[in-house]
Amino acid sequence: MAIKLTQSATERVKDYLNHDGGLGLRLGVRKTGCSGWAYTVQIAEEIQEDDVVFDENGVKVVVSSDSLGFLDGSEVDFVSEGLNREFRFNNPNVSEECGCGESFTINPV
Repeated sequence: MAIKLTQSATERVKDYLNHDGGLGLRLGVRKTGCSGWAYTVQIAEEIQEDDVVFDENGVKVVVSSDSLGFLDGSEVDFVSEGLNREFRFNNPNVSEECGCGESFTINPV
């Protein structure tokens, strides 16, 4: 199982960690929206017993074991378009996305 960060995402996370502290980047999913799931992105303040930790270019990527099956194989990028800046997921497990782009459907895990 693996989750990758692009160079842009790695640099952004390092900036956050240098400014705000924390152990790494925590990624997950939560049930919501019209398509069922949404991504969560936070600074990891601690590592729980059921977390899986990846090292991506010196950045710890922390994922709970409950979310890992939904995110496995994903690549996370950080993009800037006009005034908008956000993390974007290229997730091979997604089968559909809602029209607003806020939620998605996952292939069965």
